[in-house]
Amino acid sequence: MEYIPDKDWMDKYDQVKNILKPTSNLDEYFIKNDICGKKMYILDMGTVNFPTGNIMVLDPLVFLNREAKPYFIKAPTGVFPIKAAVVEIEEDHYRYAAVKVSFNDMPVEYFIEALHGNENFDGLEEGNFFGFNVDTGLGTIIDTETRDAFCNFIEKWEKNHPDGNTYDDLFAKEFKESYEKYPKYQRKDGDWINFTIPDTNLNLPMFQSGFGDGAYPVYFGYDKNNKICQVVIQFIDIV
Repeated sequence: MEYIPDKDWMDKYDQVKNILKPTSNLDEYFIKNDICGKKMYILDMGTVNFPTGNIMVLDPLVFLNREAKPYFIKAPTGVFPIKAAVVEIEEDHYRYAAVKVSFNDMPVEYFIEALHGNENFDGLEEGNFFGFNVDTGLGTIIDTETRDAFCNFIEKWEKNHPDGNTYDDLFAKEFKESYEKYPKYQRKDGDWINFTIPDTNLNLPMFQSGFGDGAYPVYFGYDKNNKICQVVIQFIDIV
C-alpha cells in the first residue's frame, strides 16, 4: 500500500530537499570510463518489473518481509533495465559502486534521496543520508507486489524445507550459476542474480552491496520537467 506522509513531515521535507542530495555525481558512474583514476565498467543485469511503482530497496535476506515499506514517492510502472556501475578497485578486483534502474532516456538534472515518509530530519546536515541497512552483503530493488509474491514463495519453500536455509540451500546455487554463466565482474561464488519468482512474471535482482554490510543511500533522479527518470543505489563514494 502506498504511504502518504502527513503535512508536517512534508513541510519539513520541502525545507531539507537541498540537503538530501548525493555528494558524488552519480550520473558519471554510468558514463565515464575512469573516475579518480579508477576504471569504470557497466554490468547489465537484465530487467526488473515494477507493476505497482511502490518500490523499495533493502537487504533481501534480512529485511524483506510483508511489513517492508515502499518509498513515499511512487516510481513509474513497467519493466525497466537494471545496470550496475562497476569500479575496478585493483587489478581483477571489482566492486559494484552503484546500481541504476532507468525509467526512460531523459537526462538527469538532479538527485534527491528516496525516503519512506517517516524520517526524522532533526540535526540533518550536508552529506548526511538515511539509506537502508545491509546485514548480508546484498541488496535488492523491488516493488510491493514483488515483495508479497516473494514472501509467498519463501513461506512455501520453508514449509517444504523445515530444516533448510534459504541462502545455503537455494540462493547460493543461483549465485554460483550466475558466475558460471556471466563470470565478468563476479567472484567465484557469484555477486549478482536476477531471480524470477516461480509461477510469476516478477523478478528479484540481488547484487553485492559495495564493500558489504553497512548503510547505503538511494536516490531518485529527476529530469528537467521534475519527473522521475531513474533510481540509483549508491554503494561506493569514489574518491
